Amino acid sequence: MHSPVSLAGDAGSITRVAGIEVGHCTETRRPTGCSVVIAREGAVAGVDVRGAAPGTRETDLLHPSNLVDQVHAVVLAGGSAWGLDAATGAVRWLEERGIGFDVAVGRLPLVPAAVLFDLLLGDMRIRPDAAAGYAACQAACTRDPAEGNVGAGAGAVLGKAFGMQRAMKGGIGTASVTVHGVTVGALIACNALGDVIDPDSAQVIAGARTQDGLRLCDTRRTLLRGDAPQSLLAGTNTSIGVVATDAVITKAQAHRLAVAAHDGLARSINPVHTMSDGDTLFCLGTGRAGKNPGMLLLATMAAEATAVATARAARAAASITTAQGLYLPAAGALD
Repeated sequence: MHSPVSLAGDAGSITRVAGIEVGHCTETRRPTGCSVVIAREGAVAGVDVRGAAPGTRETDLLHPSNLVDQVHAVVLAGGSAWGLDAATGAVRWLEERGIGFDVAVGRLPLVPAAVLFDLLLGDMRIRPDAAAGYAACQAACTRDPAEGNVGAGAGAVLGKAFGMQRAMKGGIGTASVTVHGVTVGALIACNALGDVIDPDSAQVIAGARTQDGLRLCDTRRTLLRGDAPQSLLAGTNTSIGVVATDAVITKAQAHRLAVAAHDGLARSINPVHTMSDGDTLFCLGTGRAGKNPGMLLLATMAAEATAVATARAARAAASITTAQGLYLPAAGALD
């Protein structure tokens, strides 16, 4: 007999993982914001940074050979390096609730973070700060989180290989897979240089458009034909996210699941992991399922949830016109 598998029709969400909460803070003055994934009871954590232009905080402590086994939240934010301030607000919110690593004289919340570049949309002086990180924690709950132009996905743009004038709106998306009573979920903010691909059909969902702006050009095929990409400022693209599971995993296994999740990113973004991207994925293990079904299955689930969540980030996005008058259509807005 086959064990029940949950996916498709209902794509699920990262909050289907027991012990995980998600909250967003979305700036109203320009498209930017932050998102927080909270594990109040602590979670074994790992990270894998694949992009060549990352913006991160507290990733070294997640190396399998380093001391600390658990973290208490992960922050994803816009605002480039300035957005790392949002993690300070999350630390304060957690400390006020007595959540953190016991350091004898108090509790020290451990909150890794990663940021994406969205400074070209509106006034770049407006970016997520500590107050935004605190507000995202205040909003956190176990309900399925909102997707699209919210939180860290508010200012996300994708398909930028041939310039912003031919790009499309990105966003944040989530999905989960459950097999044998164990769940793996993902939350992905997609601000990629490349196109977003449907992981099942391999068709381009959203990405760089033709010069007239009316159709998708398919970045991979356009580059392979010899068309030159536009010169890009390093670090202006990135897909960042969190994969979480309720399986019982070690710190080394959390790292391997973060590695496997990038396979899902590669199925849903092309080109991916470029010199202009800072792609970073975290993994959290809450252990609430009380078992581990094996790393082959968990890695397959992590890649699947990541691929579906990335596609949902594009599909859930809404078209915008920036303060500078740049129109960024969303998936489905083209003929």
